[in-house]
Amino acid sequence: MSILYVVGLGPGKIEGMTREADAALRASDVIVGYNKYVELIRPHYPDKVFYGTGMRRETERCAAALRLAEEGQTTALVCSGDSGVYGMAGLLYELGEGRGVTLRVIPGVTAALSGGALLGAPLGHDFALISLSDLLTPWETIEKRLRAAAEGDFCISLYNPGSHSRANHLRRACDILLQTLPPETVCGLAQAIGRPGEACRVLTLFELRHTPVDMFTTVFVGNSQTRVIDGKMVTPRGYRLG
Repeated sequence: MSILYVVGLGPGKIEGMTREADAALRASDVIVGYNKYVELIRPHYPDKVFYGTGMRRETERCAAALRLAEEGQTTALVCSGDSGVYGMAGLLYELGEGRGVTLRVIPGVTAALSGGALLGAPLGHDFALISLSDLLTPWETIEKRLRAAAEGDFCISLYNPGSHSRANHLRRACDILLQTLPPETVCGLAQAIGRPGEACRVLTLFELRHTPVDMFTTVFVGNSQTRVIDGKMVTPRGYRLG
């Protein structure tokens, strides 16, 4: 039976990987992934064969992993965070349909959770995850989802808030949110989670609009109940106190 593990590596540091993910990688003959993620884990698995590809070559990467598994090699395809949250798990199921390869999805800690831990407890109540990347999703759809999340008073975690080609996407998103949310809405940034340069910051929605970010930043927008407690971003669940 051909086995292909789809492994979420978590936030970046080896300590953030689950024991199940580590076991899957140790059981694999070949580890496939985006070059940057491959280099993060290569020192910890020196006896493995690695196959890396560059940015925007996801289909090629998944096809290679499926081919290796079909050849009888136990294979792992790695993703940052969780492989089912903006990761490769869905694409692998699409490409692997009817090919006789058994996919085993191994969950990981996605950036909304690891970044939220840095900031405090920003996602203590209902929340929405929205990617600002319009490579695969039309910007009109992203705008619709931002408005719906704001009108529903959800906490919001924004993935892919900025890059060289999307320098103004976060500002545009903030302008949409500011049509519904007050400018003093508590927000947070988590940068380089689990990697060198890790940092976080609590700020207002108005300040967020004017803050530069990159693709290694995860953005948090609070709901109407979110507040700052001892410098941390906290969204209460609503428990009675006292």
